[in-house]
Amino acid sequence: MTRGTPPAQPDASVAALAGRGAVVTGASRGIGLAIARSLAAAGARVAMLARGADALAQRAAELGGAALPVPCDVSDAAAVGRAMQVITLAFGGAPDILVNNAGIFHPRALTDITPDDFASSIAVNLTAPFYLVHAVVPAMRARGAGHIVTIGSVADRVAYAGNGSYSPGKFGVRALHDVVREELRGTGVRATLVSPGPTNTDIWGDLAGTGRFPPRDAMLDAGAVADAVLYAVTRVVAVNVDELRLSAS
Repeated sequence: MTRGTPPAQPDASVAALAGRGAVVTGASRGIGLAIARSLAAAGARVAMLARGADALAQRAAELGGAALPVPCDVSDAAAVGRAMQVITLAFGGAPDILVNNAGIFHPRALTDITPDDFASSIAVNLTAPFYLVHAVVPAMRARGAGHIVTIGSVADRVAYAGNGSYSPGKFGVRALHDVVREELRGTGVRATLVSPGPTNTDIWGDLAGTGRFPPRDAMLDAGAVADAVLYAVTRVVAVNVDELRLSAS
């Protein structure tokens, strides 16, 4: 160390998450993958959930021993139950952090949405988060500690034309977060809603930059959303970050 240079300070986020177990859904790509990487880098063991087993295994291998790939269709209650059994066994108990991130985004006019399209969107964007919350809350409450993070959207508060299947699920998951927060207040279990604006991921396909949506280079970076999640889960236990709304500058 050079004379006059102050000693390096420990990384508070690493200290905060060392030895913790986290679950991230939709973790094989986009925002979910960025969150999984961020939590793993901060010292957490991360169970990564996604439907595509091969892609999930590849992404988990990139994270190394901190990652546990768990193929799972989170819209299937039985599959979620089996996944949680695997995770609980691997972690030696219930996870400390749950990040409900998995989502479906198919912007279409109401008249172009089929009943099956609508049902599948609600199943992933709203029903799946309920399944995961339902699975982890009893153990978190009994332990008196835990953190449930919900990834919302700008569309969880503002209704846009062409979002007939997406906004209902996101409005609903924001309400689910609010109920979770109220029911767990004072138990030691925290709950945070992170609602980003358009974020640069492959979910956009050829829609970005069409005038309806901004070009991808003008969107938020997925890492910015991951940073927001890491910020929320590394606050001192006496502080709950109720909600973070993110937009590109």
